[in-house]
Amino acid sequence: MKIRILATALLSATLMACSSGVKLNDVPVEERQGSAVTPGTGGVPGAGGQSQVAPVTIDPTRGGNAGPANVASVIYFDYDSYVVKPEFQNAIQAHANFLKTNNGKRVVIEGHTDERGGREYNLALGQRRSEAVRRALGLLGVTDAQVEAVSFGKEKPAQPGSDESAYARNRRAEFAYR
Repeated sequence: MKIRILATALLSATLMACSSGVKLNDVPVEERQGSAVTPGTGGVPGAGGQSQVAPVTIDPTRGGNAGPANVASVIYFDYDSYVVKPEFQNAIQAHANFLKTNNGKRVVIEGHTDERGGREYNLALGQRRSEAVRRALGLLGVTDAQVEAVSFGKEKPAQPGSDESAYARNRRAEFAYR
């Protein structure tokens, strides 16, 4: 009985010590004098309701994350493997040709895994997958300066789920052009 009373008293004292002594209604508010803003002008004094937006034009020959047209940008892998399958050799060849003819382009190969396995293991496997694609591009004549290999492990699944279909879509390496 004494332990129960002592525990209750100790708990009450702890809660009182953790409570804040500042009341929210007592917070000081600073009042400032300033210029009036016309309602409906987006907070711009003197805008008079007129909006001016500069037109945006996109140059299709510059920038963008686009790689070669009509070529797969995802390479899929078997379970617990980082060997590039023969059916993806043509896609890798097309990406290599694109990078060789566009020396200013860079690509990041993003390695991914399914959700099975630990975090560190999947990060390492994703890195091996992206490195395998990077090496294949290098063997086809792409310079190392144009290609970066990174791993996201299981952190960015392409398809959520815990079935074999989702697992197969998540075991991949993606081309991300910069």
